[in-house]
Amino acid sequence: MAPLSEPERREFWEICEDRYQVRSTILTSQLPVSRWHEQIGDPTLADRIVDRLVHNAHRIEMRGDSMRKGRVNQAHKSTLSRTSQATISRRKCESR
Repeated sequence: MAPLSEPERREFWEICEDRYQVRSTILTSQLPVSRWHEQIGDPTLADRIVDRLVHNAHRIEMRGDSMRKGRVNQAHKSTLSRTSQATISRRKCESR
């Protein structure tokens, strides 16, 4: 993923600055906070942005396997199970 462009950095900074200690902001990211500076690009602006976002923040860091992967695997198993059941039922009917 490429760092933010100059206009994107400025707009993001303006949003963070306008909302700082005035409104709540929810930010989700798969990128760890330790890598935000390199993603934002400009070190000075990155410091300002991260300061506004992290100060007084409630951070929730999730660990473990992806729930999406679990759901996909479960859906796949469910589909296989239904297919197997249909095959078994069809074979029973054909054997009669």
